[in-house]
Amino acid sequence: MKPGPRNLLTDVTGLLVGNAEDQDLKSGVTVVTSDVPFVASVHVMGGAPGTRETDLLAPDKTVAGIDALVLSGGSAFGLAACDGVVDGLRRAKRGFPVGPVTVPIVPGAILFDMVNGGNKGWADNPYPKLGRAALDAAGVDFNLGSTGAGTGALDSCFKGGLGSASVMLDSGRTVAALMAVNPVGSVTTPGGNHFWAAPHEMGDEFGGVGPDPRSNLVTPDPSQKMAMIAAVGQDRANTTIGVIATDAALTKAQCHRLAVAAHDGIARAIQPAHSPFDGDLLFAVSTGAGPVVDDMALFELGHTASVCVARAIARGVFEAMPWPGDLLPTWNDRKRKVQR
Repeated sequence: MKPGPRNLLTDVTGLLVGNAEDQDLKSGVTVVTSDVPFVASVHVMGGAPGTRETDLLAPDKTVAGIDALVLSGGSAFGLAACDGVVDGLRRAKRGFPVGPVTVPIVPGAILFDMVNGGNKGWADNPYPKLGRAALDAAGVDFNLGSTGAGTGALDSCFKGGLGSASVMLDSGRTVAALMAVNPVGSVTTPGGNHFWAAPHEMGDEFGGVGPDPRSNLVTPDPSQKMAMIAAVGQDRANTTIGVIATDAALTKAQCHRLAVAAHDGIARAIQPAHSPFDGDLLFAVSTGAGPVVDDMALFELGHTASVCVARAIARGVFEAMPWPGDLLPTWNDRKRKVQR
């Protein structure tokens, strides 16, 4: 396995990603779209998800292709980001044809970033505007870390963020992940120096510090444990949400299976994962045309997707940037202080 040329979701040809954020709000929106509709499905493993139009992504539902996916902060308020995206796509005459009109199909998912130190005293919901801005910003290059849906994200010990990673397979297919990382659990091992995802790192994409050499890392250290308890005690319901994509031709049922397999990457990169307090969710997308892949190819794609998810999660925390009013440090800030 080797990363794609950008090491981003947009290494999957045809996909575009846009971010918009408000640093005073400490929240934002990320949009995944394409010039043409794409096949997608979804799988949820967290106990507290927040979603819009995900029922349409079941294999037995009518809609064969969607126009965009939205990842947003803002809890239930953030679902309104889809409204801004729908409006923008409608102006572009994009959507599912129904008689004389077209209806843009835009599923979305949200994470909880409502108690992260940002100003949440708005009079009018800011998320439709952020959704439209993210759609307008969509392109092949985009930033990671404290941007888009990862703007106000936190894990139990550090700032979270938006991460992405890709892989080019020997078959010529590409698999990539985009993750907004905001879990109750920890992305780092006890002590905070090493990432759980380190065995899957390619190059030094999240610092190159390698795996934690210690054994028996199952139990969090006291500071991690107290941070997790505090997060839950503050009703800081969290969530890690993301998108897996491939240029292999998949059916909706195969996309669902890809999303199921990719959740292994969340468990590899975050401990604990899929808790009652997280809304962990993965969309899976196929942009490929031609004959659909067979089960052996899907087997390889699923494993590769899980590796990309783990790497993208670590990159989201690694790329986080400090901002006034932050409740938690960035991983890089803490590392610099330890090295002094």
